[in-house]
Amino acid sequence: MGTIERVIQAVLFEVLAVTLSIIGLVLFTDHDIDSLSETMIVIASIAMVWNYLFNRSFDRFAKGSKAKRSFSLRIVHVILFEAGLLFFTIPVMAYILDVSLWQAFVMDLGVTIFITIYAFMFNLIYDHARVFVLQNRVVNA
Repeated sequence: MGTIERVIQAVLFEVLAVTLSIIGLVLFTDHDIDSLSETMIVIASIAMVWNYLFNRSFDRFAKGSKAKRSFSLRIVHVILFEAGLLFFTIPVMAYILDVSLWQAFVMDLGVTIFITIYAFMFNLIYDHARVFVLQNRVVNA
């Protein structure tokens, strides 16, 4: 997968993740939508950079077809990605929303649990859709 496709994948992932996360946070916190939107856009920006760097490194470790990755490897992928992201996002969330690190941790953990499930499903669907598109390109060429 080249750099342009990685950027497209990361942007698509983040746009959907931000939208769904803001909706969830509005429903479960007392913060206004403007503050939550700002927070999630900053966190999404951090996540896009992390997504690119982490997945590039992970792909060097996990060789072979992405569509053939095992269930357990996909779980390891998501857990490592989200744990690394928490390291960067908890202080940012605490600062922007003016909450304690503990409150930011709890909020970010809720988002992370959602995003972990979302990331698993997104990457599984993306990898299989990518194979389908590439195979159809070859057939139609």
